[in-house]
Amino acid sequence: MRLTILGGGGFRVPLVYGALLGDREEGRITRVTLHDLDGSRLRAVAAVLAEQSAGVPDAPAVAVTTDLDEALRGTDFVFSAIRVGGLEGRAADERVALAEGVLGQETVGAGGIAFGLRTVPVATDIARRIAALAPDAWVINFTNPAGLVTEAMSRVLGDRVIGICDSPVGLGRRVARALGADPGRVGMDYVGLNHLGWLRGLRVAGRDELPRLLDDSEALGSLEEGRLFGAEWLRSLGAIPNEYLHYYYFNRETVRAYRQAERTRGAYLRDQQAGFYAEPSLRRWESALAEREATYMAGNREASGAGERADGDAESGGYEQVALAVMRAVARDERATLILNVRNRTTLSVLDADAVIEVPCLVDADGAHPYAVDPLPGHATGLVTAVKAVEREVMTAAESGSRSAAVRAFALHPLVDSVTVARRLLDGYTAVHPGLAHLNRK
Repeated sequence: MRLTILGGGGFRVPLVYGALLGDREEGRITRVTLHDLDGSRLRAVAAVLAEQSAGVPDAPAVAVTTDLDEALRGTDFVFSAIRVGGLEGRAADERVALAEGVLGQETVGAGGIAFGLRTVPVATDIARRIAALAPDAWVINFTNPAGLVTEAMSRVLGDRVIGICDSPVGLGRRVARALGADPGRVGMDYVGLNHLGWLRGLRVAGRDELPRLLDDSEALGSLEEGRLFGAEWLRSLGAIPNEYLHYYYFNRETVRAYRQAERTRGAYLRDQQAGFYAEPSLRRWESALAEREATYMAGNREASGAGERADGDAESGGYEQVALAVMRAVARDERATLILNVRNRTTLSVLDADAVIEVPCLVDADGAHPYAVDPLPGHATGLVTAVKAVEREVMTAAESGSRSAAVRAFALHPLVDSVTVARRLLDGYTAVHPGLAHLNRK
């Protein structure tokens, strides 16, 4: 089988290839095509993959191309992990938002909206090319904002696009370990949108053990989310929020920490990765990856006083393993239960059927099928419906070029507190991103 990786010059591609190297079963991926607009980044990543596969029998062959159509023809799976504007674009998104006193983050708040406005048109065009050139291919989307981009692509590809994220995987693993359970043998009651979800239960041998964790202050303190949110707030919610909800629940403290930081996260990653791409090697990549994981959400930990990230928390969330599990389930009918971004259908009554949500799904040869879940509590319903409304305005603005829709996207987000600020944000983003200039003309 063939796999095409869009954003094939991306820093985390070796994680995906490393997972493929461990798959020795019949029907595995035998050829990987890396596509990227930046040929130098492609060559750098290809060099690392060559080191990874040295001495591995029957390692998947690797090809590189900057031609999208060439990359897509005849492929069985497409893994999309593009970054429109690169890390410099992310750094600009962060700076514009923080200058207005609101959150600058690539998936949440103003920064996420700006990233979505840039990315949705590109992702939609890619979906159309996939539909034309590889109509039987399955698309696994990791491109951020993952839920928004998956929904935009699903308008073209339907259920053949599945969004993945490593945050729920990491959360479930940490909670299971805090309870002394095997992370591979637990069931998660998790529901929400991408980067906006809650773990409401964790079943071990058929019994929900989450209440036991919430009652145990010492165990909660061993958990990264326990240190981020505090035991009192977690008990108040009766759930463990996805780490990205820290931006909502402690927004003022986080914005203050981010504004005081020497560099934004995007600028830090841009500078850090520049060294790797200048002299690529497997050793340099592994070192840069370890540093990246150790500094993840450092501003949030500073704002909450959570301290340095524990070694166990700094492990990769495992998105490459989720992607591999999806491909195995679809190609070989190896049924799996995974938390994925899929169309709602009738899962959450507060959203329409086409809204992409993040929930446990059964994955088989026919794709991903969301399990039935209990309704969201009121406080979660408010956030989910508000953010989904924002995502819809982003898609409208991206498709039509409507300035009004773009302003509504910023103004309606829970983390933007003024229509005046929303207009200034849009003006700031159109000034630094030439590709958004058309939003000032309509």
